[in-house]
Amino acid sequence: MTAPQLHAKTGGMALKATIHKASIQVSDLDRNAYSDHNLTIARHPSETDERMMVRLLAFALNAPPNNDLGDLELGKDMWEPDAPALWQKDLTGLLMHWIELGQPDEKQILRVCSRSKKVTVYSYSSATSVWWAGIANKITRAKNLTIWQIPAEQAEALGALVKRSMDLQLTLQDGSLWVGEGERSVEVTLQCLYGNPDA
Repeated sequence: MTAPQLHAKTGGMALKATIHKASIQVSDLDRNAYSDHNLTIARHPSETDERMMVRLLAFALNAPPNNDLGDLELGKDMWEPDAPALWQKDLTGLLMHWIELGQPDEKQILRVCSRSKKVTVYSYSSATSVWWAGIANKITRAKNLTIWQIPAEQAEALGALVKRSMDLQLTLQDGSLWVGEGERSVEVTLQCLYGNPDA
């Protein structure tokens, strides 16, 4: 898996990434599916703890069971405006899955939906309801799109789990999601705002 680039130049000044390592164990008891992932994250100086943890959560929830259609990779969106937070390309380079974090506008969403087989957005801000009200009626033709809301207070609690080296456990049971790091754990209540959550 290719980590995002470590340096980007802005105004002639190099920005250095902070390197984090995460070992993630996923136990989906509802589907009897288990997986392990070891990630190295090159974290942009402006990326918050909450955003990085939502990025890791999105990876764990969307990593394919095998690499027949390519691996899910961390993107370079904090370094390159037109890049995703995560993406999956098949062995021919075809975009299989594009994952955005935050609150992209409807033009960006529809543009990406035309390029990728599947698009997923995770919004985790307290302003999600305002953003969603503004775009809900403008994206109805997107059939390959799923939008999830993570409550802001839960994203904040996830951010409190951040360390330079993390051992994370994700457990899905009876529709509930728990993220643990050591003795600490956070329940995450994902709400599907748009699309088919089982797609």
